[in-house]
Amino acid sequence: MTAPLGSSTTGPADPAVDPTATYAVDPALARRLTSRLIATSGETAQTHAPFTGQPIATLPLSGPDDVVTAFERARAAQRRWASTPLEHRADALLRLHDLVLDRQDDILDLVQWESGKVRKHAFEEVAHVAMTCRYYARTAARHLAPARSLGLFPGLTRADVNRVPKGVVGIISPWNYPFTLALCDGLPALLAGNAVVHKPDSQTPLAALLGTELLEEAGFPADLWQPVYGAGSVVGTAIIDHADHVCFTGSTATGRLVAERAARRLIGCSLELGGKNPMLVLRDASVDRAAEGAVRACFSSAGQLCVSMERLYVADQIYDRFVERFLRRIEALRLSTALDFTGDMGSLVSQAQLDTVVRHVDDADAKGARVLTGGRPRPDVGPLFYEPTVLEGVTPDMTCFADETFGPVVSLYRFGDEADAVARANEGAYGLNASIYTRDGARGRALARRIRCGTVNVNEGYAAAFGSVDGPMGGMRESGLGRRQGAEGVHRYTESQTVATQRGLPIAPAYGIGDAAYARLMTGSLRLLKRIRRP
Repeated sequence: MTAPLGSSTTGPADPAVDPTATYAVDPALARRLTSRLIATSGETAQTHAPFTGQPIATLPLSGPDDVVTAFERARAAQRRWASTPLEHRADALLRLHDLVLDRQDDILDLVQWESGKVRKHAFEEVAHVAMTCRYYARTAARHLAPARSLGLFPGLTRADVNRVPKGVVGIISPWNYPFTLALCDGLPALLAGNAVVHKPDSQTPLAALLGTELLEEAGFPADLWQPVYGAGSVVGTAIIDHADHVCFTGSTATGRLVAERAARRLIGCSLELGGKNPMLVLRDASVDRAAEGAVRACFSSAGQLCVSMERLYVADQIYDRFVERFLRRIEALRLSTALDFTGDMGSLVSQAQLDTVVRHVDDADAKGARVLTGGRPRPDVGPLFYEPTVLEGVTPDMTCFADETFGPVVSLYRFGDEADAVARANEGAYGLNASIYTRDGARGRALARRIRCGTVNVNEGYAAAFGSVDGPMGGMRESGLGRRQGAEGVHRYTESQTVATQRGLPIAPAYGIGDAAYARLMTGSLRLLKRIRRP
């Protein structure tokens, strides 16, 4: 392939941008990856590079019967895999860790081709998959080994809790983080003894299929992870109808449909959905650090990150200084189509995303908001580029006030009272991620407890919580159900089973004691257990 070398700041177009540069996946690589799909419908779909609009690959589409076949193969593989010792499963994760780091150039190329993000943002996906592999491999016994629990009577009742795999997990992953969100929800499922049937997003399948290939190279059985490809209304629906648990990342509207369909079958579902994430910059914050962090928090992956910031609340005392330094950093960003680490912000992924961004900004502008920087598409860089944009004076009658833009647009607001800032941060239906900047970490953590979001970062935008894999991550309110990462991220794929063994005396009258006497004996025992402070 030939890679474009050009980039542009958010100012005038850089003449070094090469509009004729092409993105082409090696046909042998495309054939190898797409051959992994179970797809017999006879229909195909083509994917395109957001950087240029050029075709990337043609893929066969799966149908409902292909999903049935995928589940049959996965169930057969899962029965064998569940009997594999836990330490062997963990070893496979550690091998995958090394493969992902060793093959990162191939992964980064595919992520950039398919999603349009710059390389430093694509690298977040490589790092996150590696961290997830290492974490779950090293903590496998802590989360999944049989554990002793308190029995009814000390010395007489033994209780053990087993973690039993659910079976076959259905994963429906999005386009914005096509490698990590394809793999990271499935890795703990595999560790717990499950198999996976996976539908990657229609726009970004190749990065996910490369992940499937790496799984096999790491030693996971060939049929344990089954990829299918097609429209969510066809393939996604069929997955929900056959899975033992469903994991979905995407919009709140679609998440509701997933939850409703899963509920009909009485299966569990994990949903990470939309957000309108707030950042609070307190009066004692380091202005430079907050401005730098806000740029990353708002414009990483061109704002197409469910935990990115779309609302900035800045204390009156530092508002003007913050805005000046924030805008200066934004206006130095390089919009880029380069397959290297020179770019700062990439493309939107599709015309639909670009249309949403244009509609939100134009609506705000028409209703009186001020565009402090940005505010226009950049077709001179690529067909789906839009400048990083800052709005001031956004009001509730504007679409971008409460609706998720999912693009490089952020609204600025002043506040005088921190209680008011917290109340405004909690407005709306979402509750995914938030950020607080302050020099006093303890104060920031105390304030975080009052914000209704599943993750809150202090002196960081999203990466601290995103990268702390031992901590659960997910949304409150309309931002989702369940959690990825940490203990909850693996336990969601298991059924807890209590095995209780009674020794010596039965839990019933014995040795001729009548029911009334037995009740008195039990009453005395219960009082004694309380006195000795037994839980």
